[in-house]
Amino acid sequence: MRRIHQLEAKMRVIENNSSRIQMQIEKMKQLRAEYEKKEVKYCTFSKDPSKPIPGMTLQESVNLDALTKHLKHLEDKYAEIKQTMSIKYVSAQRKADLDEEMTMLLKRRDVAENLNKELQICHRRMQIISHALTSWLRSDKSSSFQDFVEQIQKTKDLHGDQGIVEELLDDDPSKAKEAEILLHYIERFNELITLGEYGKAAVFAANSPRRILQNIGTMNKFKAVGKIRGKPFPLLLFFEALFSTSHAFKRPIDAALTVEGIKCGLSEKRLDLVIHWVTQERLTFSEEAGDVIYDYGEQDTYNKAKCMALAQIIYNECGLHKKALLCLCKLGQIYGAMEYIQQFKEFTSDDLLQLIRLCPQIELIHCLTKEWNGKPPSLSLSLAILHLFSVDLKKVGIKLLQEVNKGGKDAVEHLMISDPFCSLERWQEMANICLQNGFDKLSNDIMSILRSQAGVTEISEEDDTVNLMGHVFW
Repeated sequence: MRRIHQLEAKMRVIENNSSRIQMQIEKMKQLRAEYEKKEVKYCTFSKDPSKPIPGMTLQESVNLDALTKHLKHLEDKYAEIKQTMSIKYVSAQRKADLDEEMTMLLKRRDVAENLNKELQICHRRMQIISHALTSWLRSDKSSSFQDFVEQIQKTKDLHGDQGIVEELLDDDPSKAKEAEILLHYIERFNELITLGEYGKAAVFAANSPRRILQNIGTMNKFKAVGKIRGKPFPLLLFFEALFSTSHAFKRPIDAALTVEGIKCGLSEKRLDLVIHWVTQERLTFSEEAGDVIYDYGEQDTYNKAKCMALAQIIYNECGLHKKALLCLCKLGQIYGAMEYIQQFKEFTSDDLLQLIRLCPQIELIHCLTKEWNGKPPSLSLSLAILHLFSVDLKKVGIKLLQEVNKGGKDAVEHLMISDPFCSLERWQEMANICLQNGFDKLSNDIMSILRSQAGVTEISEEDDTVNLMGHVFW
């Protein structure tokens, strides 16, 4: 029993202590709540000093100079934001006032338009009356003016005059609406250019009604912007949008814009875009457009084959067969070029000589100077060799002479007899060239064959009409 009493006494002591501590805790909570309420009231925007200051390191946050500098920065930023808000933003009430003012102005405009239409009708009526009065005064005035007006209104002449007046003065609502749309389109385009929204401006111009913004003037606006670092080239954006929408119109983009677009694409190393534009027939082909691509291919050896193929497409479409043939040769499509020559039988010897000057390939010269599909050669080998030496293509000419020399005298004789295009004087020039370039035997063979021909005599330099094959036809 004694132990029980002891334990009960300890429990009462503990409970009393617990109650006292609990009361102290409640009192401290109440005091803290009152203190915090007072702090919030007087220091609404104060921050916890234990937290770091944004934009400053711990070392800077305890440095007075750094704190002063940071405070100055924050004050400047606050003043800038305050100024920006006063310039760029307006209150919702101000917007409501402006909307109301706009509504009133639109109503006034509608009233003015209605009044204008009524005045136009009155004006037309006054013109009719004036016309009638003038005609009545010129008449014998046998009838009253009112009867005269009724009579003249029934005549064909009056109706014709009235129709002319109405045609001149009538304000067609559909045309006025269209003009308003076009004006709005141009204003919106200029606004996008001013705001620097070049991508949107390009699409806007490409989809303009009646293609009013698809012209050189619009292109010059994009060109004047120049290149912007880190952003697409505005001029290229314009041409991309322009050519991508060309199928939506009845005719493709005109030749001048086509050339400028190709130049822009190639200057930006976007041959892929040019290929897409050409193959999708979104352009107006012209000789200048083909020349631009051809010249680019001559400079860019890596993409030369692609450029020559594109140029050949354009030249074909334009009917420029000489340049199309040159592109085929540049591509190495010699057999295709020969078929092209056979298809378009308009190539002269001068055209083919010009071709081998621009594309001096041995295989091409062989094909031109030999029979092709049972048809006679298109060009004389001797004339080709002489031409090569005359245009500073001596290396190619020497290779051809070496091949001729390998065949021996019989091959040379066969070549000379089977060549109806080359005169005696030309063969003498050939012999001299062979002699000058170390082909003594070939030179002697040519001269020997010339002297051995029946009826052949030495000719003067003035007589260039003599042909080696003259004795055959006689």
